[in-house]
Parts: sequence; structure tokens; C-alpha cells
Amino acid sequence: MKEYFCFDHRLGISIPNLELEWAQYSEETQQAILFHWEQIRGSIPDRIAELELSINQKQAQLSDESNFKTSCELNSEIAELASIINDLWLWYRANQTVSEKMHQ
Repeated sequence: MKEYFCFDHRLGISIPNLELEWAQYSEETQQAILFHWEQIRGSIPDRIAELELSINQKQAQLSDESNFKTSCELNSEIAELASIINDLWLWYRANQTVSEKMHQ
């Protein structure tokens, strides 16, 4: 499946990387891709929970931080983690229709 997915280091998951139109893949390949994606998609909520834990830890640090520069850095890190969570939810929801095709 490595040829159909690439690991996104920012998101922490593999995402589809299809070079052909969907119809150009054999039905067997389509099913394998969908099965693999469903496994990845199922791990997204766990990945989000990890990131939320990290955000909570940084927010706790931020509440005790008196150094302005460090506070800005923590805020920036929290914003980046929130952005990653948003992108993960987009992948999770946008590809829900793909997952539904697998069950038809």
C-alpha cells in the first residue's frame, strides 16, 4: 500500500496519494486501498486525542508562565496543534464518503 499512501509527518498519519483516476484502478486494488484507508481513518480520533492531551499540557504550562516570550511560544505551539487537529478532522470527514463506498 506504500505506493498509494504517503506518510504526512505533520499529521502523523498516512494519507492517500493516488496518481491515477479512481476508475483506472482495478476493483481489487480499489478494495485494498479502501480497506487500508479505513484502518488509517479509524486511527484519526486516537491521534486527535493525543494532540488534545498535548494542548492541555501546554495550556497548563501557559497558565503558570510569567515570561512573555515563553508564553508566545506556547501559544504558537497550541495554535499549531489545533491546526493539525482541524486538518485531521477534515480528512476524517471528507473521506467518510469513500468509507461508505467500501460498505456498499
